[in-house]
Amino acid sequence: VSVSAQLMETATVIRRIITRRHFKNEDFDLVIPYELLLQEEKERRIYNMVLGSIAAISLLVGGIGIMNIMLASVLERTREIGVRRALGARRADIMNQFLIEAVGLSLVGGLIGVTLGISMSLIIDAIAEFQTIVSTVSVLVAFLVSGAVGVAAGTVPARRGANIHPIEALRFE
Repeated sequence: VSVSAQLMETATVIRRIITRRHFKNEDFDLVIPYELLLQEEKERRIYNMVLGSIAAISLLVGGIGIMNIMLASVLERTREIGVRRALGARRADIMNQFLIEAVGLSLVGGLIGVTLGISMSLIIDAIAEFQTIVSTVSVLVAFLVSGAVGVAAGTVPARRGANIHPIEALRFE
């Protein structure tokens, strides 16, 4: 039997004894530090889920923004796509061009986000005297996720640009 289980059993026994001595009046409070630690752990998990949800929504909004920018870019550069295709560029070349642009755009956004995150961490550490920790792993994960968002958000516009027929693209105004 673990120490924490024994602690909880002992607390239950003590609570019964005190209740009997007080003639079944609940005019006391028995606080067990282990229970406080469990409550703190539960609150920490809730905070992490809330922050993770906020981060996921932010990534979704960022991905939608990147997709819209890339769709507009494909539309504006339709003639350029037509010229490139007429000169021998393959669909894969056009798709790669737009995917590289989308990933570059999202990585720049990721760099700005990491810079702001580290700056805010240092500011919170200095002003609130609340120690924050920024790990190298979290920074690398942020870059990988921003790159993945760029690939995901850039795939549809890249495919649309690659599938434009060259003759129609050259006639586009």
